[in-house]
Amino acid sequence: MMNRRHWIKTSGSMAGAMMLGPQLSWAQDKPQDNDIHLQPQWDQGTAIRHTWAGLGNVDQLRWITRRDMQDQLALCHKELGLKHVRAVGAFDDDLWVLSRDPAQYFNKDRSIKEGTRINWRTPLYIYDSLVSLGLSPVVTPCFTPTEMASGEKTVFRTRNNVTPPADWKAWERVVSDFIRALVDRYGIETLKTWYFEAWNEPNLDGFWTGGKEGYWQLYRVLHDVIKSIDPGLRIGGPSTARGEWIQDMLEFGQKNDCTPDYMIGHCYNNDSAAAPLSPFDGPQKDKENRSPNFTAGVVRGITKILRDNDFRGEFHMNEWGLSWYPYNPVRETANEAAFIIKTMNEVSQQADYFAYWCLSDIYNQVGYGREAFHGNYGMLSMDGLRKPNYFAHQLLNRLGQEKVPVAGKGTSDLVNAFATKSSDGYQVMVYAFDINYQAGNAPGKCAVTLDLPGGIDPATARIYRLDDDHNNILKSWNEMGNPAIPTARQLDRLRQENELGSEKAGNLIKTFKKGYQAVLDMPNPGVVLLEVDKR
Repeated sequence: MMNRRHWIKTSGSMAGAMMLGPQLSWAQDKPQDNDIHLQPQWDQGTAIRHTWAGLGNVDQLRWITRRDMQDQLALCHKELGLKHVRAVGAFDDDLWVLSRDPAQYFNKDRSIKEGTRINWRTPLYIYDSLVSLGLSPVVTPCFTPTEMASGEKTVFRTRNNVTPPADWKAWERVVSDFIRALVDRYGIETLKTWYFEAWNEPNLDGFWTGGKEGYWQLYRVLHDVIKSIDPGLRIGGPSTARGEWIQDMLEFGQKNDCTPDYMIGHCYNNDSAAAPLSPFDGPQKDKENRSPNFTAGVVRGITKILRDNDFRGEFHMNEWGLSWYPYNPVRETANEAAFIIKTMNEVSQQADYFAYWCLSDIYNQVGYGREAFHGNYGMLSMDGLRKPNYFAHQLLNRLGQEKVPVAGKGTSDLVNAFATKSSDGYQVMVYAFDINYQAGNAPGKCAVTLDLPGGIDPATARIYRLDDDHNNILKSWNEMGNPAIPTARQLDRLRQENELGSEKAGNLIKTFKKGYQAVLDMPNPGVVLLEVDKR
């Protein structure tokens, strides 16, 4: 769930000045007109896991009652390899899990004791829908139902209650009833393929008012319930913003015999600079939200803590991205795609799953979108159109099984390449990211020379481009006059232009010494994937 790092602790509503967020600036060496020579070491290679695939986020569970959201999840399953869907809100009022019994309508006492009952109909319908699509949920039983809450504080315009339960014994009974309903519905072996987490970002007081001690209690209830049913069920935590509380969670688990089966962290690259508790591994200059390397440093910092504590379970970075701002048009540009490729090139092997926030613009935490593209978080628009960040994940899935180190000149933290090889060919993804880029800026240019090995078939070479003009549905939408709500005919045209496209690239490859070279021109920001088969 998106992380309102600055305003959440100071106000209950989004201040207008924060909608765009502060304009960040970072000194970088000539982001435009770079001449780059990339020299992958093709005789080397290390096995890699495609950790960017498999886990995805939906804003809240209630959205999966919609057919269009289910259609989008089916598309992500087919094209991105989506296996697990994380969506908070299993206990939220909008799912009617504690609701009035119609038979009690004339009962004057409308308290939880008289007339209100547990009703898992809606969560079970949603999980049925996921299972039918071949997907497994990450089950998160927040938020607190109003009837059980100790206070009235809510978050978002959707009014999700973020206070602790008034009665922890009653909470335990509801949690136990919920898990047993899942077991009855799906069977214990199916549930062993699911993941469970207790709450979302409990270290932000806008999302949880119970503090760290209250979170430990939440976690212990869920942990003890599921482990009493079957020790093979998996629970994780702490699901914290900026990757905080990781060491605390490990110490709490060891002390109380409830170590998580998997650890969870969140991070956005523009998270609050005033966050000294974030784990971090890297140069001190990068430990701030103006650095393009902040997210990668937090991921490495969490990994170091887990390694130092000899933690053997999985690590999920199950919420991450360039910006947490609810409105940020740069997120819908090729610059976001370049950031995704850059970050996965640097730290994808540091975790078992990376779940970008988020899959869809079907979302209304701070307002429900109207325009077809409105600077929201999704990789898919409300109409199911693929944005550059979606295509970035598709391109990542085209990489091979071995990562190849890349040498060369003219490269930097911002402009580099992710090179791989597979049994039938070679793949090089060149990316140019500009931390200071804003939507609408004129792009720079990069001239890239790329060394390729001998034994390839140049005639098979193909290129996929992500930039302002290629694989960018916003260009087509803008040329159409950016209609807020496209007509059926306009949507048909946009969908026809929204498939990942490539072009033949054999003419760009020349013989060179004992191998070949390719010469590419690409915008900055932008991404180019070159694929070529073995002869």
